[in-house]
Amino acid sequence: MLKAVTDKVLSGERITGEDALVMFRSDDIFTLGRLASHVADRKNGKKAFFVVNRHINPTNICVNRCRFCAFSRSKEQEGAFEFTIEEIIEKLRGGQRAKGKGKTKGNSSRIAHRSPLPYREVHIVGGLHPEWPFEHYRTMLSEIKTAFPSIAIKAFTAVEIDYFSRISGLPVREVLEKLKKSGLQAMPGGGAEIFAERVRAKLCPEKISGERWLDIHRTAHLCGIPTNATMLYGHVESFEDRVDHLLRLRQLQDITGGFQAFIPLAYHPRNTDIGGCYTSGTDDLKTVAISRLLLDNIPHMKAYWIMLGEKIAQVSLLFGADDLDGTVVEEKITHSAGAMTNEGLTRKELVNLIKKAGKVPVERDTFYNAV
Repeated sequence: MLKAVTDKVLSGERITGEDALVMFRSDDIFTLGRLASHVADRKNGKKAFFVVNRHINPTNICVNRCRFCAFSRSKEQEGAFEFTIEEIIEKLRGGQRAKGKGKTKGNSSRIAHRSPLPYREVHIVGGLHPEWPFEHYRTMLSEIKTAFPSIAIKAFTAVEIDYFSRISGLPVREVLEKLKKSGLQAMPGGGAEIFAERVRAKLCPEKISGERWLDIHRTAHLCGIPTNATMLYGHVESFEDRVDHLLRLRQLQDITGGFQAFIPLAYHPRNTDIGGCYTSGTDDLKTVAISRLLLDNIPHMKAYWIMLGEKIAQVSLLFGADDLDGTVVEEKITHSAGAMTNEGLTRKELVNLIKKAGKVPVERDTFYNAV
């Protein structure tokens, strides 16, 4: 069933959307794994990357209510929080005392590092706060960069950038240019979900369209800001929706070359409006492999251990992935929806996962330079 696809991959020919559907409908995950590993080895050899990073969510207060999201809160709702810039700086210094304003829950999970570390990256994503002006975010970046000039700042999804444009009255390009001057160096890939409008209407009707997400990333690339890309799978979408999503990313990458990595995000159902089930390990591995095969122009494929679990993420390194993300330290968004992983891993634990998968661990910076 996969012979035609196998011939194409081994000859270096680009596979089509129809090929991808054949793969999604196939139960032969071992062939998919071998083909994806072949492509990954061709791109990055036996290397598997990780970064010493820290996730910070400045607030979970959000004007949107995406039906798949268990993270967002209203201003006075129990569990709502908002960190001051000073508290964010304290977190980057390694302090664990900052709790933010408002009542918070779920801070008892293991934190990977309790002493200051030489973080190479801070990853900042949060809710669309109804009261914070655009200048607040610029100040946040500039104060982080002043306090920690060696830390790369990867911040704000396309959804947040669109929101900044609306509250400031500035065009997206000007928003991005101002953020870049304040210290923004890269963007994460969140908010993509599934591009198909039929699916977005069920998942996140208040969120920007798939086309708007792509337009914002296109603009970021033109501004010299590299970005990641994601796909949230395992909820109400079809295989056709997944393939359409991947092809749209590939098309934009053909034009700009600005995507550094693609991250398939496994849906988590707890505390969400749409409910449902967790994804299976088979679907996770298949999605990683097919994404690697279809996205032939994106250099890196990330197995995000927070969402996949440590063991499936490790096995994903044999199914086309070449990056485990990083230490993370304090992840809140997926854990609000029932993630069963730790909130962070140590550098030693990441190295151990990679070595036991038969790969060569490479500590990287935000831009995939070995450090």
